[in-house]
Amino acid sequence: MKLTLDSLKETGAFTGRPVEKEITWKQGENEIVATVYIRPLGYHSAKSDILSSNGKIDNVAGRIAASICDEKGHPVFTAEDITGESDPERGALDGNLTVALLIAISEVNELGKTKS
Repeated sequence: MKLTLDSLKETGAFTGRPVEKEITWKQGENEIVATVYIRPLGYHSAKSDILSSNGKIDNVAGRIAASICDEKGHPVFTAEDITGESDPERGALDGNLTVALLIAISEVNELGKTKS
């Protein structure tokens, strides 16, 4: 195969549109439900993985920031928003929300599932 944009499109080498997911998490006594959009693993997550391997960003925060986007694919968070570095008074993202986002990212990318 000759590597061109057309040949890459034909082979499915692009990640496509974000996937809409509903997440639920507990915030104190309240159960919160939200709709999120998740970008399938691709360029943005690869870039985040490289930055985290070089110690430039936190790996989990980087994965969330690279994956969670709006319906048009624009990022919602930076890694620093998630770790709390961008606003120390606000602090880091809630742990239960962090887990809910990671589960949704995993589901969209079928991570941890074996195909039979």
